[in-house]
Amino acid sequence: MSRAERTSHILNRLAADGEVSVSALAEDLGVSLVTIRTTLKDLEDAGYLVRTHGGARPVAYRNIRLRQSDCLEQKERIARAAADMIHDDDRIMIEAGTTCALLVKYLAAKRGLQIVTNSMLVFANARSNPNLNITLTGGRFRAESESLVGPVAERAINDFNARIVFLGTDGYSVDRGLTTQLVEGGQVATVMRRRAEETWLLADSSKCGRAGFVSFMGVEDVTGIITDDQIPEESITELTERTRLRIV
Repeated sequence: MSRAERTSHILNRLAADGEVSVSALAEDLGVSLVTIRTTLKDLEDAGYLVRTHGGARPVAYRNIRLRQSDCLEQKERIARAAADMIHDDDRIMIEAGTTCALLVKYLAAKRGLQIVTNSMLVFANARSNPNLNITLTGGRFRAESESLVGPVAERAINDFNARIVFLGTDGYSVDRGLTTQLVEGGQVATVMRRRAEETWLLADSSKCGRAGFVSFMGVEDVTGIITDDQIPEESITELTERTRLRIV
């Protein structure tokens, strides 16, 4: 097994189980305890996890690789609904986020799309589709969000115009708006909104009522929100007074 395969296995186990042990990983992968400890140290240095006595756990702010499996069924429904809004020869922007990254998987039947993104996960899911014209923004890479951020990314976005932009979030509410853990991510999302005719938030119901570190946009500033049917009734009432709400 290659180092990359070993790393992927460990991250997948961490995402599924929340914590991993050195001995169990060594048995799973058929390698020595020393090899596992070395790999865990490398992943800790890269910000993916925190080593514990005999194993490892996720960092306090869970890396996006570890969040991909959260509410996966709901995220898939949201991504499909967003893809239905896109037509041939469309111009779209897609910001970083686990649900946004799934969107491009459902664009196989579309033709002539122009996509601008700062998300490495979006790029990874889109690169095998020859019908998608992908522009990566450039910028400083943030491993915890698999995104490109900073002044270089923002300047690149300002060169383009889109019909629609899809945003992700770590949490949102009427009181605090759209929020994120990373200041730079909020800045990129704000620039994307200014360059698009419509702005849609893709967020599963677990994000509703939660607040990240930085508020970067009001609920009333987005064209609409696509979410799943587990969203609380009281939140539906509050949100529909300020924006469009699509429940899937």
